[in-house]
Amino acid sequence: MALSGLSRSGENLHPLVQVKNLRKEYLTGRGKLVLFERLSFEVAPGDLLAIVGQSGAGKSTLLHILGALDTPSEGDVYCASIPLKNLSTKQAATFRNREIGYVWQFHYLLPEFTALENVAMPLLARGESKEAATKSAQRWLEEVELGDRTEHQAGELSGGEQQRVSLARALVTQPRLLLADEPTGDLDSGTADLVFSLIERLHQGHHLTSVIVTHNMTLARRCKRVMRLEKGRIEELNPQAV
Repeated sequence: MALSGLSRSGENLHPLVQVKNLRKEYLTGRGKLVLFERLSFEVAPGDLLAIVGQSGAGKSTLLHILGALDTPSEGDVYCASIPLKNLSTKQAATFRNREIGYVWQFHYLLPEFTALENVAMPLLARGESKEAATKSAQRWLEEVELGDRTEHQAGELSGGEQQRVSLARALVTQPRLLLADEPTGDLDSGTADLVFSLIERLHQGHHLTSVIVTHNMTLARRCKRVMRLEKGRIEELNPQAV
């Protein structure tokens, strides 16, 4: 299945992400554990969506399914009308590299490489030249206000700086969908606010569609939309009421 259907023309006319009757279950020693079922919702281009809920509700698993890192037990996920379940392993990897930017609670930077090298890696993985990848990585480090830290290794950076490098790495491929799993969970409140403000600025400035899993209700209220995953079901909330 070709990925040419992921054209960006006319994308504002349709939902970017469609989730239909999603179910995820696991087999355990006690039988089937249903994490969630009958989840259906859409994410429009430009949405800044927070997904909230208790630990163990399945928020991270849902995010993995949206990003083609995991598969549902039942149901469908479409990105730009492409059914993710029809992608081969190779096609899924190409889809993730082209269309998805990931930011996790832990930065997952490679400690033996510099900030610049870490950010350039997704572009090198897709076959871009070292010169082009380095140039793009430099620009994105400047976007996250770390243009003076390019040659520093991960251990030489603060927690907030490491997360900003991971954000630059997520966006260097110019994805249309940003998925962030507790991106401020390991940060103190002041640094968390700064990182989230940066996410907001980049979301708006680069016309992203963003889905953010967070326990931080203060940050969730700053999103355009909020959905709560609880007891296997999902419901939309008024952001100002969470």
